[in-house]
Amino acid sequence: MGMRDLNESDEALAERAARGDRAAFALLLERVYDRIFAMAFRLTGSRAEAEDLTQDICAALPAKLAGFRGEARVTTWLHRVVLNAGRDRFRRRASFDRAATGWGDWEIARRASDAEAQERADWLMQAMALLVPPELRDTVLMILDGLSHAEAAEVLGVSEGTVSWRISEAKKKLKALREATA
Repeated sequence: MGMRDLNESDEALAERAARGDRAAFALLLERVYDRIFAMAFRLTGSRAEAEDLTQDICAALPAKLAGFRGEARVTTWLHRVVLNAGRDRFRRRASFDRAATGWGDWEIARRASDAEAQERADWLMQAMALLVPPELRDTVLMILDGLSHAEAAEVLGVSEGTVSWRISEAKKKLKALREATA
């Protein structure tokens, strides 16, 4: 690894990685892995789920990087990747849960175990999972991860005003949840 690699921007590394440069990919992954995990954790609220989701995303990154065009910062692009992967995971889980309904004692025990794990999770993560519609949760996730309203709007494909409105709605819902559980 040369000095050029250490001083190179994430965007330049991503462009090199997209062209098949394995050293650039390895350095980029080293730089962004913790951020991907943190976003996945905030999205899922579970360390085990976040680890699984992070591994899935990292395995898919080489193919995803082929679509990176440098039109956005790598961090903004990664938010989109993590958000989409999380949405896919939630959809698959919802389908599985629907298919598993009525499996008797095993399913009841699994759900009880899930409920216990959820109770041990941080309150904000629990509340985030209850934010409906999911667009509110996704928007709050972007802001908690340090994106500006403009950057979150770019990731989510909505206006900055919509992001501000969603944050306001989420605050109201979170306050109501806090009061209901206090």
